[in-house]
Amino acid sequence: MISKAGNALNGHLDHRNPLVFDTRELGRRPGALKRLTRSVDAPGSPVLGIDGVIGVPEGAPLELDLRLESVMEGVLVTGTARASAEGECVRCLEPLTIEVDADFQEMFSYPDADDRGRSSAADPADDAEDDEDRFFLEDGLFDLESVLRDAVVLALPMQPVCKETCAGLCSECGIRLDENPGHHHDAVDIRWAALQGLAETVQDGEKDNMGGAEPGVDEKQEK
Repeated sequence: MISKAGNALNGHLDHRNPLVFDTRELGRRPGALKRLTRSVDAPGSPVLGIDGVIGVPEGAPLELDLRLESVMEGVLVTGTARASAEGECVRCLEPLTIEVDADFQEMFSYPDADDRGRSSAADPADDAEDDEDRFFLEDGLFDLESVLRDAVVLALPMQPVCKETCAGLCSECGIRLDENPGHHHDAVDIRWAALQGLAETVQDGEKDNMGGAEPGVDEKQEK
């Protein structure tokens, strides 16, 4: 997971990035509000979702509805992301597509908000740990990608199925059971399998003995 303190303190955000948003018009006025919608291409590397299971393909359309609210510590961002995720059914392995609505809410703090009300005796190590759990604004900008990734993962099923009643695959031959509802294999009780084999051996032996006895009977009759 990307460090929450990360980009804002250690790098420079690019306002041309579609997942970077500008809060400067809120003007640090508590209670100021801004609503916006934006359609962007889903980011990749890694996939937006659960890698190897299900996710929003890179470049797929992603619809964002956001509410930006200025508060004392920073900007509270509340929103919803809507997209189509692709994967495969864990029961029958058929491809599937599901619509995902991922809700999220995150505080993006002003870089100097950390210093307000902080005790001079505060442990720097504790401060560093706190920063790891926070997002920060950079020149009034914030990057939504990390928050978005976490929200989409939480909104997606860990074990996606094409339908709740999917019967899956036959464990013996792999045939799709939904397409062959009457499909079955005759079960053989292993406790009787050995006896069955023995019975067949005995029958074969009796046939051989009968075949060998016939010439002897004819010889006695000739005498």
